[in-house]
Amino acid sequence: MCSMPAMFDGMKLAAVATVLYVIVRCLNLKSPTAAPDITYQDTPLNRFLLKSCPILTKEYIPPLLWGKSGHLQTALYGKMGRVSCPHPIGLRKYLPMQDGATATFDLFEPMGDHRTGDDVTMVICPGIGNHSEKHYIRTFVGHSQKEGYRCAVLNHLGALPNIELTSPRMFTYGCTWEFASMVGYIKKMFPHTHLIVVGFSLGGNIVCKFLGENRTNQERVLCCVSVCQGYSALRAQETFLQWDQCRRFYNFLMADNMKKIILSHRGSLFGSATKMEDADLSRLYTATSLMQIDETIMRKFHGHNSLKEYYEKESCVHYIHNVDVPLLLVNSADDPLVHGSLLTIPRTLAEKKQNVIFALTLHGGHLGFFEGAVLVPQPLTWMDKVIVGYANAMCQWEKQKPPCQKSGNLNTSCPEEKAA
Repeated sequence: MCSMPAMFDGMKLAAVATVLYVIVRCLNLKSPTAAPDITYQDTPLNRFLLKSCPILTKEYIPPLLWGKSGHLQTALYGKMGRVSCPHPIGLRKYLPMQDGATATFDLFEPMGDHRTGDDVTMVICPGIGNHSEKHYIRTFVGHSQKEGYRCAVLNHLGALPNIELTSPRMFTYGCTWEFASMVGYIKKMFPHTHLIVVGFSLGGNIVCKFLGENRTNQERVLCCVSVCQGYSALRAQETFLQWDQCRRFYNFLMADNMKKIILSHRGSLFGSATKMEDADLSRLYTATSLMQIDETIMRKFHGHNSLKEYYEKESCVHYIHNVDVPLLLVNSADDPLVHGSLLTIPRTLAEKKQNVIFALTLHGGHLGFFEGAVLVPQPLTWMDKVIVGYANAMCQWEKQKPPCQKSGNLNTSCPEEKAA
């Protein structure tokens, strides 16, 4: 009889041990912290950038209790965005497009002088279905303004709930028309400003594709930063159907959000026979993945004949090698949305091109990158600090260059260079 209580105590201890083991495994508490894995060529510029932006080479330490879980970082970003989010005040601009669409972006002026004394504008492209009112965008804008940057943030076509579409078209995975329109406006209105191009997730694909589509798009651009993009939609679609890292579940959630955006513009997109057909609307209601929505709706906005053609034409992987301005590509190894196989694209690019730095963190999830001691994250994330730190370094490098090498003189070289 005396052995029964002991047996129950043993079972309780075993149950507690099992729960603790599951918590440790799920939260990856035993995972180490480390500095990002940096891939780059040893050039004077890259050495200067890494020295002047030391956060890129220092250990990234996420919040102790949950920050090593890519799922929790991603979920916290998705639900909360950021903590203590600021409320920067901007001016909304409306740009009519040739096809009748109306692009919008928000313009935020700097809160002080830039450290170099120059006029510098961040042109920012948010993630899928996002806009200037998202918390992570507001946090980044607020930080950039304090550092002396003007910020222009694209609102993806159809993403703002209070802005009606003016044509039967909304944003897609790689359409650069609206971003190009915003950049053109900034260049015209501020003829002496330098540009820092920034893209988050889907926005990273758009900005890299935009710069690579035409060399003239790189004029007056100091550098480009892309965070957490997947580089190739065609290769990514296969991984999005897998249950590994719950990717199929994320696919379902993102598809559900896309359906809500599309249906909120049902009148503009499905209002007449010349627009989307009723059959497309029926298939949209039953779609459970982004691929089904892309096949039914998104590829048709630009007349692509197949899903494969749509993904091929809209992915920056076919354009990014044409980008000659300094390029910082940032990804996280525990990003549940971007499969590790896709990261061979930026790594190979950084190995081949002198202007590319690829930074891969162990932790951070998808657009998370929270920092904090134990539980509560800090208002600013590692991502915010890295982008602004890299931009500051590029501005400093540009300031000390001879005039013939400055941004906008891409086809000239200095006399001493020619003599050498």
